[in-house]
Amino acid sequence: MRFKLHKEDNEQNNIFWVTMTDLMTALVLVFIVLFFYTYVTSYYEKIQGDLEQKKAAEALQSTLKEQNIDINVDPAGVVKISDLELFDVNSYELSEKGKDYLAKFSPAYLDSIFSNEYLNENVEKIIIEGHTDSQTFAGDYSEDEQYMKNMELSLKRAYEVANYMTNTPYNKENGNRLRKMVIVEGASFSSPVIENGKEDFAKSRRVELKIIFKPKSE
Repeated sequence: MRFKLHKEDNEQNNIFWVTMTDLMTALVLVFIVLFFYTYVTSYYEKIQGDLEQKKAAEALQSTLKEQNIDINVDPAGVVKISDLELFDVNSYELSEKGKDYLAKFSPAYLDSIFSNEYLNENVEKIIIEGHTDSQTFAGDYSEDEQYMKNMELSLKRAYEVANYMTNTPYNKENGNRLRKMVIVEGASFSSPVIENGKEDFAKSRRVELKIIFKPKSE
C-alpha cells in the first residue's frame, strides 16, 4: 500500500530542515567566535607575561650591576656562572675565589628576587643546575661511565653552590620560602655551549641559576 504526502506535510518538513540548518550554522559561528576569542586572549596574555618576565630579568640584572656584579641575566631570567669563578679543575669543592664570589653574588641575587614585585609574586622555583664539558674524564672511563662521572660532578657542584648561597646573609625573612623554592640538578655534559659549530669547553663548564615562573591561571 502506498501513501502520498500532502502538500502541507512537505511544507512543514522543509520548514523543519531550514530551521535546523540555521541553528547548526549559528552554533558553528558561535564556536568559531569563541575559539578565536580564546586564542587571541591566550596569545595576548602570553605576550604580556613574556614582557613582564623580560622586564623583571632586566631589573634583576640592573640590581646585580649596582652591586658591582657584572653578570648576564637572559630574558628568561637564567644566570650562568663559569666554573672558573667557583671551582678548581675537576673539583666540586668551592675554591676561596668561589666563596668570595658567592658571598657577594648570593645576597644580591636572592634579595633582588624577593624585592622585585613581579618576581616576588611569580617565581615558583629557583633551579641551580651544574654542567660539565664532554672532555672531563674522557679516556679514563667508558662513555656511559664518563657521562655518569660528569653527572656526579655537575650535581655536587650545584649542591655546593646551593648550600653556600642559602647560608649567606641574605634577608632571612624569606628563608622559609627559599627552602621551598631551591632545586638542585646535575646535567653532566648534556647541554654543551656550541659556538661556530664546535663545543666551547670553557663555557660548557658552568653553574646555571634558572628562575621558574608560576604557570598562568587558565
